[in-house]
Amino acid sequence: MALLVEMGWGGLVQYPETIQWTDISRYVDIQQRGVTINRGAADELSETQPGTATLTLANQDGRFTPGNSASPYWPYVRRNAPIRIAVALIPTASGSAPYPLASLGDDFDDDVLSTALWPGSYGGVLEAGGVVRVPVSTVADAGLLSARVWKLTGSQLTAKLVTVPKANGSSNAAASMWVNSTTAGTRIGWRYDALTGLMAAMFQTGYSDPSPTNLTYNVVDFAWLRVREASGTVYWETSSDGTNWVVRRSMATPSWVGSQTQAIEFPATRTGGVSDYIEWDLVGAVVKRRFCGQVNEFPVDWEGLSSTVTISCTDLFKRLNKLGELAPMVSQEILCLNPRLYYPLTETAGASGVGDISGNSPPALTVSQAGSGGSLTLGVAAGPPESYAQFPTFAPSSATAGKWLMADIGPQAENDFRLNYTVFEAWFQTTTTGRAIFGAQSADFSDQYIVSIAAGGGLQIEWMTAISFGMSTEPISGPTNLADGNWHHVVYDQYQSAVWIDGVLVDSTLAVQAPINGWRQLHVGGFRGTRLWSGSIGHVALYATLNQPVGPQTTGHYPAGMNGCTGETADDRIRRLAKYAGISAVTVQGTVHDAIASQGPGGSTAMARMREVESTESGRLFADRTAFGLVYQSRGLRYNPAPAGEAFQAAYADLETRSVSVADDDQKLLNDVTGARPGGATQRVTALASIAAFGAYPQELNILKTSDNSVLDAVYWLVSRYANPQPELREVPVEAYTMPSYSAVLDADISSYFTVSSLPSQAPAPSARVTVEGYAETIKEKSHVIQFHTSASTTDSVWVMDDPVYSVLDSTTRLAY
Repeated sequence: MALLVEMGWGGLVQYPETIQWTDISRYVDIQQRGVTINRGAADELSETQPGTATLTLANQDGRFTPGNSASPYWPYVRRNAPIRIAVALIPTASGSAPYPLASLGDDFDDDVLSTALWPGSYGGVLEAGGVVRVPVSTVADAGLLSARVWKLTGSQLTAKLVTVPKANGSSNAAASMWVNSTTAGTRIGWRYDALTGLMAAMFQTGYSDPSPTNLTYNVVDFAWLRVREASGTVYWETSSDGTNWVVRRSMATPSWVGSQTQAIEFPATRTGGVSDYIEWDLVGAVVKRRFCGQVNEFPVDWEGLSSTVTISCTDLFKRLNKLGELAPMVSQEILCLNPRLYYPLTETAGASGVGDISGNSPPALTVSQAGSGGSLTLGVAAGPPESYAQFPTFAPSSATAGKWLMADIGPQAENDFRLNYTVFEAWFQTTTTGRAIFGAQSADFSDQYIVSIAAGGGLQIEWMTAISFGMSTEPISGPTNLADGNWHHVVYDQYQSAVWIDGVLVDSTLAVQAPINGWRQLHVGGFRGTRLWSGSIGHVALYATLNQPVGPQTTGHYPAGMNGCTGETADDRIRRLAKYAGISAVTVQGTVHDAIASQGPGGSTAMARMREVESTESGRLFADRTAFGLVYQSRGLRYNPAPAGEAFQAAYADLETRSVSVADDDQKLLNDVTGARPGGATQRVTALASIAAFGAYPQELNILKTSDNSVLDAVYWLVSRYANPQPELREVPVEAYTMPSYSAVLDADISSYFTVSSLPSQAPAPSARVTVEGYAETIKEKSHVIQFHTSASTTDSVWVMDDPVYSVLDSTTRLAY
């Protein structure tokens, strides 16, 4: 086992795909203090907590001192630096040769090159600093070379690529990772060309591959390389983290892979120029991610002249908990698409203008007067049902006498719209036809666009560009009476040549041309003093996009404004809320997802909203330990755990027995639960036998269900599980490192389950199956203690007709919902 701790100096957790990781494992105190990690919840009725990690770093050269310009990591030793922690399992071969190639493992941590593993190494290969360094030299070729005792069939070769060589003025400079056949020059592997910067997946015969897969190398995506054979196919794969792999090439397995034993070689060669090296690490490692998060601080401590830095880290929940309150859903949907201009038009009466909240700082819209008379009153018109705001009322005396809103949006916005396509979006309400919703024009008036309600009540676009001949009018297919007094939503996407009305694509063959000179003036509720709007308008947004289909991404804006996306399933709501928080990586586990009601106006954080969904669904939400993302589990994931799905099994003798106990108390007892939903009935379920035996244990449940029956199901589910909780193991501590199933133990995560067998005779039963709710672990040299926080898996058993286990009367007849 090798500890792998990596820092993403200068990176941001919201952009994980751009983080370049630096291995700092050698500076971690794994001998005395170790690495401690806490994750998950104490029990199934508690919320998962932010995951944390604590570790101590040696700091004798000041490399972890914030503000130290002499640090090799300066200026990025600072709070919120990304960190990830893993355990790398290093395999060893056993039995007699030939060995599966996956059992070739070396972590290069003892600074002595193993002659047993690499007896054929040549050219000055050196193991130092936790890596193996292969010279890319002008003097002689070099290489790390194994004995011919390995088999690729059904196996794999994995290595971490630490440092690649530079061209350095050479006419040839290359380094590779090969699985060699017995025929010289017939081999499978990866080759890096320092002159071209290409990483090639190759199958060579006679030292040549006529059709390699050439990929542009980058340090993030090619951090790990793998060659794998499975069921008659060879795969070339890359990974940024050693756990998630991308197939770059595949082909039918050559016959020699099965018929011959192979030697593994990491060679390097250079012609001319200046010598340097390539560095490899963790050959054959199986990486088990334990933590992904941010460093909270780098406090420097001294004991005499010895300096250390003990860092505390928190997972993605830290960032989620620090985000601001959400706006109403309709606004959040618009903001997620990064509009170039966004005027919600929700100012209160008496405001002097209408401001932009895109963050791009264009000028406010101001009131303009055409002719005399008419009015424009802010903050008085009721908007779409889920907008939770008041909008302006436009009340002109006529089509040419009244008020509208206008702004000179400035030269930067003008240039952005000149270089990109424009997408227009707005909500509107009127009973008057022949009026303009909004329009835009260039500074010289040569380019003009107007989106308006035609005389017949349908939508139309009027346009003129610097190369067109006058103004053209194009009617839009779709509804013919948009002047019906109801709120409607329109999106026009120039790049897609398409229009959406009320979330539905109505026309995708428009002939409207893109502007030549860009927009300089924006008009809302009229255009240049004509066709003045009578009614209300809100949420006006303009997007500047280059070859990106924004329009199709707006289809959710209409239901967001009309009903808060009521009826979408819980997993989709979690994804939506994560999007508001800037998180795209959401892993959904389980298939039971009920419909979710509207969550009402803004005013709470994305995290709080996701917690509402989690509670409503009896689900589980937590930060992913393998990547900077979220995991959402439905309650159905835990239904009726089968023996075949167990993460591992542990005998009582394998436990750290000083802290094993069986709990039988009233901590989880619930027998009188009242449930309600927004706008629904209040309903109550009781367990009379439990109340008679233990007294009343009440609880109120306010959840986001869309029907009263769903509320009743949720309340019954809670009472049926906890009216009489059975004795259970709540803490299961194991020394995982010494267990034969060490790898499987490391795979156990929240909602995994396992069996503890051979319990002492005083236990209620000889074995107990438990579900993982969280854990605390300490990783040290040759020690990995994990204290699992567990609950009884039988709590999640549900009825299955005629099943010998899950249809036992009064025992496992609980109905799922």
